[in-house]
Amino acid sequence: MRIYALMVLLLSSLSSISQNCNNTLSGKITDSHDGTALVGALVIIAGTEQTAITDSNGNFNIQNLCDQTYAIQISHPYCLTSGYKVKVQGNTSKDFQLEHHLEELNEIVLRGHKENTKINTVAESKLEQESIEQYSNGSLGDALNSLSGVSSLNTGSTVVKPMINGLHSSRVVLINNGVRMEDQEWGVEHAPNIDVNTADRITLIKGAGAIQYSGDAIAGVIITEPQAIFIKDSLYGKTIVAASSNGRGSTLTSKLTKSSNSGWFGTVQGTRKRYGDFEAPDYILSNTGTSENSASLRFGLNKFNYGIEGYYSFYKNKIGILSASHIGGAEDQVRAINSNTPLIINDFTYDIGNPKQDITHQLARLKAFKKFAGLGKVSLQYDYQQNHRLEYDIRVGDDSEKPSLDLVLKTHTLLLDIESKLSNNTTLKSGIMARYQDNFADPSTGVRRLIPDYEKYDLGVYGIGTFQLQDNWVLEAGARFDYSYMDVFKFYRTSFWEERNYDELFPEIVVEEFDNQILTNPQYNFYNASGTIGSTYSFSDKLKLFFNYSLASRVPNPSELFSEGLHHSASRIELGDLTFKSEIANKVALTLQKEGTVFGFSIQPFINSINNFIVIEPTAVEQTIRGNFQVWEYRQTNAQLLGVDIDATYAFTKNFEFKHQFSLTKGYDRNSNGALISMPPVNTTNEITYQNLKANNLKLALQSEYVFRQNEYPNNNFEVYIAQSETFELVDVSTPPNAYHLLNFRSSIDFPITKKSNLTLGFSVTNLLDTRYRNYLNSLRYYADDLGRNFLFNLKFNY
Repeated sequence: MRIYALMVLLLSSLSSISQNCNNTLSGKITDSHDGTALVGALVIIAGTEQTAITDSNGNFNIQNLCDQTYAIQISHPYCLTSGYKVKVQGNTSKDFQLEHHLEELNEIVLRGHKENTKINTVAESKLEQESIEQYSNGSLGDALNSLSGVSSLNTGSTVVKPMINGLHSSRVVLINNGVRMEDQEWGVEHAPNIDVNTADRITLIKGAGAIQYSGDAIAGVIITEPQAIFIKDSLYGKTIVAASSNGRGSTLTSKLTKSSNSGWFGTVQGTRKRYGDFEAPDYILSNTGTSENSASLRFGLNKFNYGIEGYYSFYKNKIGILSASHIGGAEDQVRAINSNTPLIINDFTYDIGNPKQDITHQLARLKAFKKFAGLGKVSLQYDYQQNHRLEYDIRVGDDSEKPSLDLVLKTHTLLLDIESKLSNNTTLKSGIMARYQDNFADPSTGVRRLIPDYEKYDLGVYGIGTFQLQDNWVLEAGARFDYSYMDVFKFYRTSFWEERNYDELFPEIVVEEFDNQILTNPQYNFYNASGTIGSTYSFSDKLKLFFNYSLASRVPNPSELFSEGLHHSASRIELGDLTFKSEIANKVALTLQKEGTVFGFSIQPFINSINNFIVIEPTAVEQTIRGNFQVWEYRQTNAQLLGVDIDATYAFTKNFEFKHQFSLTKGYDRNSNGALISMPPVNTTNEITYQNLKANNLKLALQSEYVFRQNEYPNNNFEVYIAQSETFELVDVSTPPNAYHLLNFRSSIDFPITKKSNLTLGFSVTNLLDTRYRNYLNSLRYYADDLGRNFLFNLKFNY
């Protein structure tokens, strides 16, 4: 037995001696994000003392290895240490990828630019978390209004709609947490249904440069992004409480996030706002209160090469519409427009009566990504939205609490995107989109439906290539094609149908004729192409020149095509047109940008030529059973917009900084050689800020905002017959209000509570001098002044 054991040991020894242990293991270690080489990575062969460190190209080499399977450990600063099993047989080559910057979550939210490595070919404006928090008691439109080139189209003081370089509504594409918002954004009084407190960053892209989102962003794209979540075990959050004197209300918003080393994370957030009647300098703006409730949930798993994320938000907003905008007969209409004060002024109240809006918006999104070798990052997303809009008029009897407008818009969207790195200098992003919409207008309101029932199908495909021509020169080109189909059922008054000559233009869409109504079934097919080409040249790290040309095509929205009746929130009758074609916009933008700690600036001239531009203008006053209302009609023309936006900053000292913004936009009707309506006046904002980090990060800022009078506008005045006096009187709906100057003050100071928590106290005053003014872009300027002085107290607690 002993002899047998010795023979086994001897044979094993001979086998070991004969094994080949002169093999070499080599390879390259790169960043899994962008494929860049990781220098100084440490490679260790477990169970041995053999190690290697990668060179400047990320390469490593380990010699004297046997034909067997080894356990290998690879580590690098700011990377998660990883282990692998590698079978060595002869000289073996094996490459590895590590997750660089392990502290940051690999965002699966679609962005308009590639993280860290890409130079954009369209200049972007951003609002970061600190700036957004200043508007926690306001709206997304209020926050965006602080950027140059962005104005707000208001319906009173509570409905704030962003306008970019003179364009608004469905020409502005809004991406919320990776989802294109579909919330009946057609009218001027339909503000975005987004709680601004859900955003950690807001990016503005002027023009149609980001065609992966849409081909119809004639004005631009607004992207709200959530907070990046760290891959580590942590629990953190913040709570903001704000109180305002004007409106005598408050806002409470809170957010809590749980993250883990495994990649799992979750965030819950909620906001409650309640304000009563707002006030102009000399009187109360009756029935202008607002009540907002919103909540959101975000959760997911993020790994090296794959991830999944879910998101759900609920947003409910009840908004009062100025009582003085809904009045009686023609005489009252003329008196209201010519009066310096509203015809209806009541005592302050928190009650929101009719007329009012009541909107509920729900959004659900599920997105996943996976990285494939040789292909790139593939992302798949499904999202669902339901927007329920109720508009209440002043009605009597059994109908007093029944809405006059009841619309439910449901949207399903499926997105597939692929990001590929074709070479060290070339990247390609491509994707496909499919969308289905169903709009239901409830007939039980007993009021003629302003927007009809319809189904809409959209299909889009795009591709964007980025080319690094030189270290300081980047070229980007993209193209997109969109197909849209609409199937509509719409009732028309027979008199209106014949007045518009539709009986001769569209006899084939008539389904059935009644005594005084006609049921029609319009069906539309739209084929739209869009594209962009842009370039960025860097003279230095601080000085860059951006050039971008974009072609955008926009399908007429349902309001522009089918409106026929009283729009209660806008306090006017609106009339669409079935003959409209797609808008085609050609925009050229140039940006010279300099960044610097002492002096920086951005100059952005643009010109935008739009064929088949759709504009809405006042044309008359019409008597209804509810009283007299202005009639606004849509029409199509050719337009040209041009202008320039200027930003500049200068640091006088370490603690004092001066900021300047200037925006000029001109809009012209090329068919009539006249000015376009509702173009933003020239405006300029100057701000001086004092900040002292040593004094608990004390900040003091005084801002001067000057809005010039709009001197270029169309003449849309008309006359109405006053029965009592048997005379005609001129209704001046065209003349813009005078220029105005506002002073605003803002301050804040930080107090550390613990090592991980911080308390920030803020105090600000808007319209410091309580100036009386009317904003040309406020559709209710005919009836009342804008907001007076407002004291705002803000408390933020980070934990």
